Amino acid sequence: MAALTGFDTAQQMTRHAQALRRQGIDFVMRYYSHNAAKNLGAIEARALGAAGLQLGAVWESAGTHAGFFSRAQGQLDGASALQEARTVGQPAGSAIYFAVDYDPSQADIDGPVADYFAGVAAALGGGYRIGVYGSGLCCASLLERKAASCSWLSQSTGFAGSKAFASARRYDLIQALPSTISVDGGTLEVDPDTTNPAGDAGLFQPG
Repeated sequence: MAALTGFDTAQQMTRHAQALRRQGIDFVMRYYSHNAAKNLGAIEARALGAAGLQLGAVWESAGTHAGFFSRAQGQLDGASALQEARTVGQPAGSAIYFAVDYDPSQADIDGPVADYFAGVAAALGGGYRIGVYGSGLCCASLLERKAASCSWLSQSTGFAGSKAFASARRYDLIQALPSTISVDGGTLEVDPDTTNPAGDAGLFQPG
């Protein structure tokens, strides 16, 4: 299987769906969060799916420091992500990624971050695969703990363990530095992403 190419964005992509597919984009990673303005919606999901694009989902709120993470927060975020996934028709068995959007220490990962993912698992109840977005160290540690079953390596190559994780191709998704693409006569600022053909990134089309 060849690698798939796509991007992640906080912008709504409904009107660009057909143009993106014509340009060879395979998938779009979109958000679940407490900010409705950046979230994937049901109409958008259907439009992207109808154009032949696959989708990926990531929960991102305020996970930029260790103090954010706890089991209770994971349960809250997992429950919110579950509700949004059902609203857009995300099929069971696909992945919801949860962002650890900073460079955590091993102590952070073993403590509050692991607790957070335990809370996520309790909230999701096995209906969706749990993915982690973050550093190489974070992705590797949570995979080894079986706290996550798929990983999305952040573009921040200076984060702990990221270069080794990338070199070993342990990721299911890998993010590149921001770039600009042209679509429908305008431009979009996006973060390019690529799948690992040997992995399973948990992408989906709405059911």
